[in-house]
Amino acid sequence: MANSSTSASAAALRAPRINEILAREHPDAHCALHFESPLELLVATILSAQTTDERVNQVTPELFAAYPSAADYARAERAEVERILRPLGFYRSKAGYLLGLGEALCAHHDGEVPADLDALVALPGVGRKTALVVLGNAFGIPGLPVDTHVGRVARRLGLTAAKSPLRVEKDLTALISADEWTMFSHRLIFHGRRVCRARSPRCAECAVASLCPTAETAEAK
Repeated sequence: MANSSTSASAAALRAPRINEILAREHPDAHCALHFESPLELLVATILSAQTTDERVNQVTPELFAAYPSAADYARAERAEVERILRPLGFYRSKAGYLLGLGEALCAHHDGEVPADLDALVALPGVGRKTALVVLGNAFGIPGLPVDTHVGRVARRLGLTAAKSPLRVEKDLTALISADEWTMFSHRLIFHGRRVCRARSPRCAECAVASLCPTAETAEAK
């Protein structure tokens, strides 16, 4: 059995190749949330918790039209925000986050979304994953958000054995160059949705199967 250092060395060799192949297989990989500004992306990402990007994209056109600035959220009527968010899960708590977000942005950042990780995670409703999504996609600052798809696919590919998103993030960022972090996250998400599905992974159709220890195990059975 290979020791941990040998496994890490093998992962370091395979990860860039996996990234290259996934870039070819999923050239359309991108942030699935619709946005035109850092504020819109921040709001949409907060709303995406416990629901799908598609459903978020259904409600954000009305939301963004009604509340185009942080100040608009700060003075919004909570009942009206809840009405717009009602199709989403946990819409009441999410409405509270948006009102608090508007107030915090106006009070501490002149109504602008800060391009800083620590400042972002200090905002209502914003965790590390949300902050990294905003940094990478709105500001071009390298970050590797870890959602359920990223964690699952990375573990199957033998790039990490960790379960916690933070540990997975640290393992992956050690294997991939910083300028590829954001896109590698998108590629893993697209691959997880299209091929490496949670319940029925399509190993026979997977372009990185030859680099995947899980696929090798499946074939041996």
